[in-house]
Amino acid sequence: MKPARWLAATGLALACIAAPAHVGSPDVYAEGQAGPYQLNVVIRPPLVIPGVAEVEVRSEMPGITGIEITPVPLTGEASQHPPVPDAMTPAAGDSQSYTGHLWIMRTGSWQIRFTVSGAKGPGALSIPFPATALATRTMEPGMGAGLAGLGLLLLAGMVGITGAAAREAKLKAGAAVPQANRKRGYAVMAVTVAVLVSTVVLGNAWWKAEAAGYSGYVYKPLEMKAALEPGNVLALNLSEPGWLEFRKLDDFIPDHDHLMHLYMIRWPQMDAVYHLHPDPVTTGQFQLELPSVPAGEYRLYADVVHSQGFPETLMGSVMLPGIAGRALAGDDAAGQDAPVSAAGPAHGEQRFELPDEYTMVWKVPPSLTAKTPYDFRFELLDPQGKPARDMALYMGMLGHAAFVKTDGTVFAHVHPNGTMAMAAFMMANPQSGMNTAPEGASMPAMNMANAGSGLPSEVSFPYGFPSVGRYRIFVQMKHGATVETGVFDAMCGAPQ
Repeated sequence: MKPARWLAATGLALACIAAPAHVGSPDVYAEGQAGPYQLNVVIRPPLVIPGVAEVEVRSEMPGITGIEITPVPLTGEASQHPPVPDAMTPAAGDSQSYTGHLWIMRTGSWQIRFTVSGAKGPGALSIPFPATALATRTMEPGMGAGLAGLGLLLLAGMVGITGAAAREAKLKAGAAVPQANRKRGYAVMAVTVAVLVSTVVLGNAWWKAEAAGYSGYVYKPLEMKAALEPGNVLALNLSEPGWLEFRKLDDFIPDHDHLMHLYMIRWPQMDAVYHLHPDPVTTGQFQLELPSVPAGEYRLYADVVHSQGFPETLMGSVMLPGIAGRALAGDDAAGQDAPVSAAGPAHGEQRFELPDEYTMVWKVPPSLTAKTPYDFRFELLDPQGKPARDMALYMGMLGHAAFVKTDGTVFAHVHPNGTMAMAAFMMANPQSGMNTAPEGASMPAMNMANAGSGLPSEVSFPYGFPSVGRYRIFVQMKHGATVETGVFDAMCGAPQ
């Protein structure tokens, strides 16, 4: 079996399925409690496998004396036998920040285990993330030119050595070289050149074939085709695009009690959004009776999680007429705003007026730059402008948010704990108690709720924009039995 094919097949045989979450947003942003220490984590997975993942950690409190990190498969026998951990390096001038690097050797569903030591005792936390090849790497032109020059020098040296051996190897020291030996030397040199050139040509052909084979294992998401059926039913048909034969269409597990989370966004205006939850009807097919929606083209982003804790975001589109459908029910949510091109994003504080006279407020950071971690904070105010007091958990969390780039290249469904799928987080942290506590609520929110003091009216989402450009942010929060959807705009600049 070819090396690239063996690598991909071995990884999938062990992990069943490998696929990155979100669209155009591979980095993992997370918050979690490692014993007494609140950690903010950024994991930047490698773009190729094998490859190096970059890890950044910041503690919310001083007193940490060291952090060790270990890459471990999320499930399977290998998850019970972790390798020797690596020590993270404290950041210069910041005793609460640490950096580290870890080799990820195969495709699969992974976790990084953080072991913390400090003044308040030890702590542990695991953050799951998907690892799979997202691209192929090309050689930089300068390095290619340098290696080509060294290769020519090596070829010339080998030709010279073989020619000298044919001419002079059997002569005594200082003896004149006969003409016959010279001819034999030239002939051997010519044959050597032909052999070496043939070897280079054949080696280049082999290398290109291997590269083409590896590119076939670069991740391709499941395909999703949408169609409107009688009765205002949206049918979603999933299919395997021929990435690898090991991926399944019937191994999805619930995430926040739903097998699929579907965002429908009217495009290109981005002025209407729906967060819905289709149900499976057969292998690879989901259906949903639509609520009332205005006519237009809708981009579809569907989140699913495979049984090994690996998330995927499937993309599709559908053209819909104006539909007078059912009322929103259960965990479904909807929101509307002006088209995204109507006005530029505001700075400072953005306020979104909701239909029931509540207001959602975004406390915009002073500047927004790509690849920088932020806590995006939103607060829900009642009609009197005071913090809402009847807050409720929305699918077990203080809120949900979707970060969508206006050119369609980025979609990220984010929770208060971060960008990872909560089903995978619970698999990685069975000791967290989140299987019995409100699912996915951040630790401070859970503690506050369990203490009987009520839920806060503010929620924060750890995230960093992956690229420069304009984004629209859709935020869901719940009070009483009402799910509110706020719409906000952001402009992300280049890193300083």
